[in-house]
Amino acid sequence: MIHFKELRFTADVVLRILADQAMVLGSFALAMILHLVWAYSNSGDPRLLGAYAQIYLANLPMLVGISFVVFVLSGFYTRGRAYQGRYKMLIVTQAVALTYLIFGFAVFMLPVVDPPRSVLFLSGFLTLALTLGSRAWVYYWERIESNRRGKASPPVAVADERIVLVIGGAGYIGSGLLPRLLERGYKVRLLDLLMFGKEPIAHVLHHPNLEIIQADFRQVDKVVEAMRGVDTVVHLGGLVGDPACALDENLTIEINLVATRTIAEIAKGMHVRRFIFASTCSVYGASDLVLNERSNLNPVSLYARSKIASEQVLHQLQSDDFSVVILRFGTIYGLSGRTRFDLVVNLLTAKAVVEKKITVFGGDQWRPFVHVDDAANAVMMAVEAPKELVHNETFNVGSNEGNMTLGMVGELVKKLVPDAELIDSGRDGDRRNYRVDFSKIRNRLGFEPNWTVEQGIRQVIDALRSGKVRDYRAPMYSNVKYLTEDVASGSVKQYFLGWEKSLIEQAHAQNTQEENLPVIPRA
Repeated sequence: MIHFKELRFTADVVLRILADQAMVLGSFALAMILHLVWAYSNSGDPRLLGAYAQIYLANLPMLVGISFVVFVLSGFYTRGRAYQGRYKMLIVTQAVALTYLIFGFAVFMLPVVDPPRSVLFLSGFLTLALTLGSRAWVYYWERIESNRRGKASPPVAVADERIVLVIGGAGYIGSGLLPRLLERGYKVRLLDLLMFGKEPIAHVLHHPNLEIIQADFRQVDKVVEAMRGVDTVVHLGGLVGDPACALDENLTIEINLVATRTIAEIAKGMHVRRFIFASTCSVYGASDLVLNERSNLNPVSLYARSKIASEQVLHQLQSDDFSVVILRFGTIYGLSGRTRFDLVVNLLTAKAVVEKKITVFGGDQWRPFVHVDDAANAVMMAVEAPKELVHNETFNVGSNEGNMTLGMVGELVKKLVPDAELIDSGRDGDRRNYRVDFSKIRNRLGFEPNWTVEQGIRQVIDALRSGKVRDYRAPMYSNVKYLTEDVASGSVKQYFLGWEKSLIEQAHAQNTQEENLPVIPRA
């Protein structure tokens, strides 16, 4: 389980565990004593003291075990310092209620001496009061001490509306987004493992408003560090594309789903106002219809299922103070700081220029195409749009004119590279086939693409012929190739796997509609 993996028995954590257990056991003891006084006043039986002591001691180990497990799984000792305000109160309340619910069920089912029901209710109430009160006392004591020392700052910085955290911002879209944010005057914090080095962001590397935290976004402490004072989070990180995700199912689920949930929980707990998540139009899978944001989802790949599950998790977390914005990008093409040549437009163009062959598989299959610059512009619009336009909304990102069959793309490449041979190789097993309606993002946010597919092909041709891209087959240009390289294998190792797999399987088993989201179990 996630929180057990993250749990470290430092002196501070051990002290907090002991304090919580003392409050649980003290509350149970006080509730038993109060009930004993009431029972003795009614009967006067001197044997009651021994009977109540027996009940207390018999149930003590079970209550300790249940409360410890529930508190750990609720993040008390791994993320508790990241939870703030009303959200922290909610987490504590849920944990205490769940503890006594499980405890009450256990004593009913197991052959132990049951404590009176009123004792369970009173003990739960006292435990809740003590756990909430102790955390409030620590919070205010820290503030008083901070003021006394002349360092008047709360544990979590107040969100600055000009600070944007971009997770995975040194990738295909992010390397185009960073300069736009900086040009608009935002302070940008980048959290990225920098698997491809710093070259993708070399053009902004020394900008005074850019702060770089080089770390894996699965590291909770680094996420908390990166989140301080942030108003908006743009989460672009993850394993992208069907082939890359198919390499290791468990790793894909961990990075694309588990980490997304963890990041969003921390963001909400630290008062981030807006959370923008990069999803994909691949969630639509296969359909002969023109699909919009309310259409049924029909994923045909693990990548798409991981994105659907992540969307569901995020919608469960959204609230009035935590706006979730989902951007479902079409199939991206064009050049950026970290260009990819494992995507169809760029790949067909590169093969035409270098190998003089344009091999098209599944030429009758539809895809919605969008240039990487336009994708970055869409993110900017989501960052800057008024809350009422984007709060808890999902947007397809692209244009209706960008819907093309793969055969049409091949013919367009042939037109611009006439000495290349166009080869129709039939189908290759890829079942994706979808056309997408992009009216919502155009009408609501005013999004209009600046690039056409033909212009993007010309851009790639120029880069190849000028030597700007020397070898499009190099691993750095392909997610799946790079992930199979030894240099990357140690950076993306799997940490854990638990609740998330059932959610992925659920997305696989049935079409999912946004208005009918399941309740996500808490880890």
